[in-house]
Amino acid sequence: MKVSYFEDTDTLYIEFRSSGIVESKDLDKNTIIDVDAQGNVCAMTFEHASQRTDVNHLIVEGIAA
Repeated sequence: MKVSYFEDTDTLYIEFRSSGIVESKDLDKNTIIDVDAQGNVCAMTFEHASQRTDVNHLIVEGIAA
């Protein structure tokens, strides 16, 4: 899993898996999910992230080995 924040566009991108994305779906006007051929969520994009999340504070728990 990879979390990226792009300050210039105020976009937060969370990648859950690196499998092939076949479709992007709008959840609302500022949230997009990317899915693979089986419908599994591969990634999420949050526009206007600093207004909707706390991009300056990240806590990681339960990392699998």
